[in-house]
Formats: sequence, C-alpha cells, structure tokens
Amino acid sequence: MAFPVLQVAPADAGYDVADYREVDPLFGTLADFDEMLQKAHHEGIKVIVDLVPNHTSDEHAWFQEALAAAPGSPQRDRYMFRRGKDAVPGSGDGKLAPNNWKSIFGGPAWTRTAGPDGEPGDWYLHLFDTKQPDLNWENPEVREEMRSVLRFWLDRGVDGFRVDVAHGLVKEAGLPDWDARLPWWRGP
Repeated sequence: MAFPVLQVAPADAGYDVADYREVDPLFGTLADFDEMLQKAHHEGIKVIVDLVPNHTSDEHAWFQEALAAAPGSPQRDRYMFRRGKDAVPGSGDGKLAPNNWKSIFGGPAWTRTAGPDGEPGDWYLHLFDTKQPDLNWENPEVREEMRSVLRFWLDRGVDGFRVDVAHGLVKEAGLPDWDARLPWWRGP
C-alpha cells in the first residue's frame, strides 16, 4: 500500500507537496523514514514512495517565488501561469480564465493572482485544488528537479514510486478550451 509521506501542506490528504525531500512530520523525520526503510528491507518488504509530480502545494518554495516574481519570469515558468482572456475584447483586462477547463474538485481550473501592486494579475492552472498549482513539465528545470527528487529517494534505498496524476503531466499545446461535445475521457 502506498500513501504520501512527503512533507505536505494538508489541503488534499497529502497530495499537495511542500517539500519533495522531507517526510511529513505526521510520519516522523527523515531519520525515522530511513530506520523504517532499513527494517522493512530486513524483513524482505519493498518500500514504494507515493510521488505527486503534476503539482506542488501553494506553500512550496517554488510557488512562493513564482508569486513574488514578474510575469514571464523563470520562476513563473516552472508553473502554468497565463494571461486571462479579456471580458471586453481588446481591453487587456484579462478578467476571464485563460480557458474553460474545470478542476477535478469542481469550479474553474484557474485562479487569478494579484500583482505586487495589488491589482489583478495572471492566472495559474490547478487541475485539482486551488492550493495545488500545476507544474510546467515543458520547463527543463522542472524535469531536472523531478529527476533529482527521484535520485534522492532511490539513493536512500526506496524500491520504487507510485506516480500520482501521471496523466496530468502533459497538457494539450496552447491549453485550448475543452469542447464539451467530446467524450468526458478526452477532456482536460
């Protein structure tokens, strides 16, 4: 049985990772994990870590950096930030979400941020909870960080991973509106 042990900010039962290299304090420390791993292996038990690579917690350091950074910055490019559509064509107001995608939990899959001046800013994608911003897997830095996370846990001795939301890692180019006439399994 796999369950999330990575450090989370509990918005979704452990699926909003705040730090991919720490154990959630609910389960102890990294040293406790290492001890459990050693004991499990001694008993012939394989240990699989539940990995959530589609999104992080909104409390993750990267997302906090992204919120503080300017639109178009490398920090924001780690996530799926987009300008909104104009409510009044040509106005540049960006009041509408970038597309019509819905969150798995209901409501829009986009949340608008505030700029440094407090004015409404860009939108970020969250296929799940608003506290779970989607990572941008087109960004090489994101892919390299996940390789590093996998290596971190493999070097500790874990035997494998269950990859949560693997289907969400690749989004359709351009993030077009979902055509409601399509079968549900072809939607975002």
